[in-house]
Amino acid sequence: MNHDFRNDGPRKVGHVKEVTSLANPIIKDIKALTNKKSREESGAFLAEGLKLVIDALELGWTIRTLVYAKAAKGKPLVEQVAAKTVAAGGLVLEVSEKVIASITRRDNPQMVVGIFDQRWRQLREVKPKAGDTWVALDRVRDPGNLGTIIRTADAAGAAGVILVGETTDPFSLETVRATMGSVFAVPVVKATPEEFLAWKKTAGVSVVATHLAGAVDYRTIDYKKKPVVLLMGNEQSGLPDALAKEADALARIPQAGRADSLNLAVATAVMLFEARRHLLTLSETR
Repeated sequence: MNHDFRNDGPRKVGHVKEVTSLANPIIKDIKALTNKKSREESGAFLAEGLKLVIDALELGWTIRTLVYAKAAKGKPLVEQVAAKTVAAGGLVLEVSEKVIASITRRDNPQMVVGIFDQRWRQLREVKPKAGDTWVALDRVRDPGNLGTIIRTADAAGAAGVILVGETTDPFSLETVRATMGSVFAVPVVKATPEEFLAWKKTAGVSVVATHLAGAVDYRTIDYKKKPVVLLMGNEQSGLPDALAKEADALARIPQAGRADSLNLAVATAVMLFEARRHLLTLSETR
């Protein structure tokens, strides 16, 4: 990637670069961010929609480039975001609808797209405190599942999400879409299984893993003794033995009907809100 999406020199607030060609090198580099390799090399990613861009800026994320369609020109919120982008040293592009449709790969695209710096937390920095609930995902593969889990973790007041092993990219276009902006609010950590297990030994947490062989009903577990890490397995193969045997509890979600398992995002939501219910009960009794 040969462009860093930043200004080539100082620009006064309100200065906008107009782009109408799909062959423009900046546009080509922005479009390349739909590829994982380009995201890793640049440390950047795309977020679609004015609301997501506003949320990200309010939460202090670094914007590199703001792209908006001509149809959005003059809208007060777009003008405000453009001014913030330039003030932060970012580039503002006004583009044709065909360009923004090409960037987002949508026939009816959002009118605003932001290119932001990725933000990762280091596992060694994670020091859970009383009342915290974290989600750890082993080799999650589906971008929709990961995005929905990040969104659900946000809604349930979880402290963050730990990605264990080779997982799908939380900063892919599909995952960011599915988070509905929660990717900007929920810390994301990545770790190898070995790093996760070493951290677990010293972090003072209780790891509750869902497992088809789980002997304990998920509703009967004490989620209040220690900070909790909900460990969820891969969509196809579940948790490997090396992780399952290190859990403090193997939980099952009782099911009726013919289905033998739940979708990963649904199962994670069930666990998150059960842990939240226990913590709310604890706070009410204090």
